[in-house]
Amino acid sequence: MNSSEQRTFDTDRSPDLSDDLAVHRTRRFERTRWPRPAQVRVSVVIPAMNEERNIGWVLERMPENVDEVILVDGNSKDETVAVSRQIRPDIRVVGQERPGKGAALRAGFAAARGDYIVMIDADRSMDPVEIQRYLDVLDQGHDLVKGSRFMNGGGTTDMELIRKFGNGVLRGLVNGLFRTDFTDLCYGFFAFRRNRLEDLALRADGFEIETELVVRAIKADLRIGEVPSFESPRAYGESNLNTWRDGTRVLRTLVHHRLMRRDPTPAFVAAPEPVVMVTPEAAIEMTG
Repeated sequence: MNSSEQRTFDTDRSPDLSDDLAVHRTRRFERTRWPRPAQVRVSVVIPAMNEERNIGWVLERMPENVDEVILVDGNSKDETVAVSRQIRPDIRVVGQERPGKGAALRAGFAAARGDYIVMIDADRSMDPVEIQRYLDVLDQGHDLVKGSRFMNGGGTTDMELIRKFGNGVLRGLVNGLFRTDFTDLCYGFFAFRRNRLEDLALRADGFEIETELVVRAIKADLRIGEVPSFESPRAYGESNLNTWRDGTRVLRTLVHHRLMRRDPTPAFVAAPEPVVMVTPEAAIEMTG
């Protein structure tokens, strides 16, 4: 990776969206078994709710060096969990105690066993093929790596003017308040070292967790890297993101952490794994 492809802070293009759920259903009886590794190096956490038409594409593009995939199911009403198990039988499914993307991610982080944890969305907006970029930078000694849509090699086709303006304002606030030089802020493609979870002490329940990750890493003096990433539009379904509501929550998060003198205690309590009906032929899995 050359200098134009990553940035360090010390304090592929748009995916093909032609696949459809029908393609995944033709593979429902394929039962390739992934061996459960004795040591887990890379865990990928995917929060998902009603993503049956998107999740298969994400799982099928997962790099081979990903040892563990954790799906945090937000009480989906569709076949998100069933499709996930059909595509990747070794997937771990966990629940979340409270609603919200942040609560889902924290549950997934608590369940992860890998040395590295990667977080990625389930809606096809982020390409799992890019995960290797993040792992390369972690291997160089960084503690946390964030994706940027505005670096050379990155981009987005899913940002209307108001979101771009808001992201720019909030990014400017972070750079001004914390003396950083990030090129992007409100984007949820991250990777970090699991042994830094206690330092991050995450508590957010909503989309603002993406900003909390950044500011908590800054305040904990973690070594942060930035790599280019391409964001595509959601393939199917509707996003739960609300520009004004979630932008306000991000702003409150920034102000809170800038003014807060005492670091919070971490809030990593794993939610119990849910009871899930996998297929008509399968038994009900009782966990937790």
